[in-house]
Amino acid sequence: MSLSALLASPLAALRGRGPGSLSDPKVWRTEVLAGLVVALALIPEVISFSVIAGVDPAVGLFTSFTTAVTIAVVGGRRAMVSAAAGATALVIAPLNREHGLGYLVAAVILAGVFQVILGALGVAKLMRFVPRSVMVGFVNALAVLIFMAQVPEMRNVPWPVYPLIVGGLALMVFFPKITKAVPAPLVSIAALTAITVAAGIAVPTVGDKGGLPSSLPVPGLPDVPFTLDTLTTIAPYAFAVALVGLMESLLTAKLVDDITDTSSDKTRESIGQGIANIVTGFFGGMGGCAMIGQTMINVKVAGARTRLSTFLAGVFLLVLCLVLGPVVSAIPMAALVAVMVMVAFTTFDWSSIAPSTLKRMPAGEIAVMVVTVVCVVATHNLAVGVVVGSITAIIVFAKRVAHLAEVTAVTDPDGSTVVYRVAGQLFFASANGLVDRFAYATDPDRVVIDLSAAHVWDASSVAVLDTVESKYAQRGKTVEITGLNQRSAALHDRLSGALTAGD
Repeated sequence: MSLSALLASPLAALRGRGPGSLSDPKVWRTEVLAGLVVALALIPEVISFSVIAGVDPAVGLFTSFTTAVTIAVVGGRRAMVSAAAGATALVIAPLNREHGLGYLVAAVILAGVFQVILGALGVAKLMRFVPRSVMVGFVNALAVLIFMAQVPEMRNVPWPVYPLIVGGLALMVFFPKITKAVPAPLVSIAALTAITVAAGIAVPTVGDKGGLPSSLPVPGLPDVPFTLDTLTTIAPYAFAVALVGLMESLLTAKLVDDITDTSSDKTRESIGQGIANIVTGFFGGMGGCAMIGQTMINVKVAGARTRLSTFLAGVFLLVLCLVLGPVVSAIPMAALVAVMVMVAFTTFDWSSIAPSTLKRMPAGEIAVMVVTVVCVVATHNLAVGVVVGSITAIIVFAKRVAHLAEVTAVTDPDGSTVVYRVAGQLFFASANGLVDRFAYATDPDRVVIDLSAAHVWDASSVAVLDTVESKYAQRGKTVEITGLNQRSAALHDRLSGALTAGD
């Protein structure tokens, strides 16, 4: 998809396609209210991420506004929310600490450029190599992290916080049984805010997290020297932000695909994330990516399905901060904690740990899921967990298929020839064991290796076949390899004899 096509019609992009046409008033109501709920949930988290990155809360909040509005137009996954994220904040915080905000902003712009390039090169296609067990582990780890992030808000707080949280959860459970016309999280936030303000209950509020901005952001260039030294300083951080941001965004897009039973354009999403970070950088932002928790609120809790909810989340965030700052500041943190706890509960794939599921699931896939969850929870980095989980899955798969190569031997009645029939997939893990499956000393002078039921995948397999031939040749015996399919024969002809095969 060309950049001109991507930006051709912002209004058409916001309308989107597929289920949930904006010509339906019910869809408008759902999208508008979902955007409002997401905006309210974004404020305290974004302020926390700003602290992690070492920037003023206003920087994180404006980042979320520009990112959400931009990605709503140029992104590839409808209803997915992108904003200032904890993952990118962790990566870029050392750069801000050592060199200042100007270098951070420059790195964000360069990260956006990297993402556009990676998206155009098709990096999104790599997502098909992420196994389901890793995705399940990713989702469950996400739910654990969302819940863990709320724990500090429940420690060393006045006692009214606890009944407020319980009351908020009860509202979100039972209110939808009365009506689904208004999202339950919004009702919960409004009700708890009204109770605490009317009764004068002193509990931590959003305003305690940090000051809200009072003016609009102004675009401009980062305050850094435009030199090669600056580029070498920011490039490693920019590339890390680009990779982490793309990984989290593409995984979130895949998760939303599964929840909504719709597909998305991952290449467009990758390029869109880059464009959003470039725009955000020129407005002095800290960079961002898909926000998984807020996306779950938008899609799973509030029921949003179009780009409008994402766009309005950014707009409402700006309006809430600039116009309704005092009202937003009065929202009790207990209300937002209740919303996020409910998100954590609904996000966790409870069926994945049900005894009936665990009994049927292969042990290797359970191990992959557990490794993914443990790595994410231990590092608080979803990208690390996905990488380690995928590597574990590769090892488990290789170990499993390594045993699928079978060798059977049949000797001619006259005893002059032995035929070894090899069946299965031959690659580095399965082929290495073949060397010991042949009776080099006792076999007759003519040996046939029939590979009609096998496929040769890599150089390791060709090297093993060369080794087998060499061992027979040392004993004055001839080997004939037959039955290779077209691709296996091409690989064998190209590599055989060119590889070093030891005894």
